This record gives sequence, structure tokens and C-alpha cells, in this order.
Amino acid sequence: MLTGYLLRIIVIAIIGGLIFFGLRKIWRDWSGQFRKLDREDDARRRARDLAERAQPGVIELKRDKDGTYRPSDGDENRSR
Repeated sequence: MLTGYLLRIIVIAIIGGLIFFGLRKIWRDWSGQFRKLDREDDARRRARDLAERAQPGVIELKRDKDGTYRPSDGDENRSR
């Protein structure tokens, strides 16, 4: 009688472990996929920003000593 309860506990523990580790693997796979998509999105956004920055008429602002953003010295000639 005690072996029947022990056998049930062992079977339930094994099934619970399989479910837990299966869900853990699914979570890791999805998390990795989402991180990969985020990196690709960041790379696309960076490329777009660099292309926009290279266009004529774009002024790049630098932070001055007093905390105010002002055009840097080289950008004033580039925008004209």
C-alpha cells in the first residue's frame, strides 16, 4: 500500500518535472527570438538614423558647458 503512494508521487514528480523543463525551454527559445528581433530592429533604426544624419541641412547639436545644446563648430558650415 505504501509503495502505491510512493509510486504515484514519483510519477507525478516526473510528469511535473517534464512540464517544468519543457515550459522553461519554450520560454528561453521565445526570449532568444525576441532579443534577436530587438537587435535587428535596433540595427535598422541605427542605419536609418545614420542615413538621415548624412543628409544636407541636418545640424548636429552638442551639449555646451552650461548644459545648453548648440550647433558644433563644423556643422554650421555644413548646413549652408
